[in-house]
Amino acid sequence: MTKEIIVALLALLGTLSGSFMGVLTANKLVNYRIEQLEKKVDKHNNVIERTYKIEKRLSLVEELMERNENTIEELREYHKVV
Repeated sequence: MTKEIIVALLALLGTLSGSFMGVLTANKLVNYRIEQLEKKVDKHNNVIERTYKIEKRLSLVEELMERNENTIEELREYHKVV
């Protein structure tokens, strides 16, 4: 083989290995960022679930308050009559 061919093959090998390493590094970075986003999504979903539970409990509390208000009003009416 001539020197030019050897140099060209070495240059090709260097280019391919450099490109491969660049792709691997970029892949690692993308995977890391995806993991971080997944963590944020999990936190967000947890907040959504907790908010749903709070809203459900709030609805029950409001219903109980309304019942109590009605009971109080009925008692007031009863005591007015008596």
